[in-house]
Order: sequence, then structure tokens, then C-alpha cells
Amino acid sequence: MNEQPFAALLKTLPYTRYYPEWRLLTWHPRGLFDDALADKIVGLIGSEERVEQVPFHRYADFSGLTHIRLKVGHVFDVAKQRSAVREAVKSAFFADTTVGFGIARMYEALMEEAIIQVRAFRERATAAEWLGVPLEILQSDPR
Repeated sequence: MNEQPFAALLKTLPYTRYYPEWRLLTWHPRGLFDDALADKIVGLIGSEERVEQVPFHRYADFSGLTHIRLKVGHVFDVAKQRSAVREAVKSAFFADTTVGFGIARMYEALMEEAIIQVRAFRERATAAEWLGVPLEILQSDPR
């Protein structure tokens, strides 16, 4: 992967880490997850997809969120936008709350026909197995 653009993403989006050996970008957001943050992450990921030569998988861990204020219609808009992507990658979402899991599960359902495979998980170990990565890298807390 081109280190320069990924370095910019990692600096721009807090709580992210990239694992080149697994081609995996992890994100452990904290605090509020709202439409503006959703747009920011989608924009940054989209930018990396256009620049990078090798597709990369994604993992988002919602356990550090204190509030989720996503409009349902906005989740539909994001899914429509992301469905147009033509990279066969995996995108896993871990949530330990009902609301977080519900949002992730709704996004998974909206992405069923997309090339990007999306799955929502209540257990990190199951997400690690699906992604084919060691559990430890999903538990890490990037600062």
C-alpha cells in the first residue's frame, strides 16, 4: 500500500490503525457517532479506495461510543453510496449495545447485494474469524 495516503487517513481519523499483513483498517470511535462522522469516515475510506492499489478490509468497533445519533435515512444514503464500490472487501462492525448492533445490522441488510461484504457482530472473536485475523488486533485500542 502507498504509505503516504494511509498516513494521512490515520492522522485525520482518530482511533484508527492499519495492519498491512492483514490488509485491515481498524477504527475504534469514541463518544458521539452522528451523520457528520459517518460522512467523514465514508469520505476518507472512499478516498483511500481511489488511491490504493490493493483493496483493504475494514473493522469498526462501536464499544467506545457513548451516543449514536444517525438518522435512519442517512444510513440508507450511505449504503446506496457504498453499494457502488466495486472492490470485493469485507467490512465488519462490532457492537456491544442494542442500538449499535441494530444500526450495524441495518447497514448489513442494506448492503446484501453489494460487492462489499458487510457483517454485524456481537462478539469480537466471531468478527476476527470472519475477517481471518488474530483476535488481538481487533481488541487493540489505538490512541
